[in-house]
Amino acid sequence: MTTNDPGPKHVPVMLQRCMDALAPAISRPGAVVVDATLGLGGHSEALLTQFPEVRLVAVDRDPQALRLSGERLAPFGDRATLVHAVYDEIPEVLERLGIDRVDGVLFDLGVSSMQLDEAERGFAYAQDAPLDMRMDQTRGISAAEVLNTYSHGDLARILKVYGEERFAGKIASVIVRERAKEPFTTSARLVELVRNAIPAATRRTGGNPAKRTFQALRIEVNGELEVLDRAIPGALDVLALGGRMVVMSYQSLEDRLVKQYFAAGATSTAPPGLPFVPEEHQPWLKLITRGAELATEEEIEENRRAAPVRLRVAERIRDRNKRG
Repeated sequence: MTTNDPGPKHVPVMLQRCMDALAPAISRPGAVVVDATLGLGGHSEALLTQFPEVRLVAVDRDPQALRLSGERLAPFGDRATLVHAVYDEIPEVLERLGIDRVDGVLFDLGVSSMQLDEAERGFAYAQDAPLDMRMDQTRGISAAEVLNTYSHGDLARILKVYGEERFAGKIASVIVRERAKEPFTTSARLVELVRNAIPAATRRTGGNPAKRTFQALRIEVNGELEVLDRAIPGALDVLALGGRMVVMSYQSLEDRLVKQYFAAGATSTAPPGLPFVPEEHQPWLKLITRGAELATEEEIEENRRAAPVRLRVAERIRDRNKRG
């Protein structure tokens, strides 16, 4: 993959909106921006191109994504530093690089285009593939191991909580029953079992009935919500005064976490009724977006994966040694 040919599969979501949101914070010479979810490097390439004096630190847990993006970003030389890490490790990554504060952070959450498009990764329910779903295939347990070893109760819990699946208990029962006959290895069998476990009336709406089960397994395998719960406050801690964070979420559980952290930082912690608010109780974040911004019809037409996106932007308006 080259800079001149990013490939037809990869259309970065809300690309220019992200650039515009970060611009006030990263346009100055010497600014540092973190791409917390490098993927195929579309957003990173735009950051390096549109802001010629910015330094980029980009992380990804997927070694294959790092290799492909490394080729794409090679023309930018030492302006781009790519690191194999999960995004909750950003403070440690920056410390190793000798960077105290950054001016911008971009999170494009969820599964990448490359991971969805490559059948052997097992993320997509529309094609038969090994049930892997690990973003970093060098470590951790696969989706097949989850299906074949988790108790009925744990399966039902992750399907209900992470997949927001109404029929979690019934699907878990089918999984436990069927794995006793033969362990799960590929996705087509799981898709068929989930479809049969859900009432026909429900199957007629809401797209593929296996979508929620696959989402739940992916989140469990990669620890996505636990990682995000550490990553957002960790990245906010290293954000400089006037720095901005942009987060794109693709499902309600992610967006809820981001919303909570942003809202907490933008709210006074002073007890009600005080004649004035001491500085340590004043908001330290400013919400740049009102609620969550959605992709436009044109963006969705260009890239159907933009349909569920929720974009939030916050700016650090008060500096302090630690969050309170």
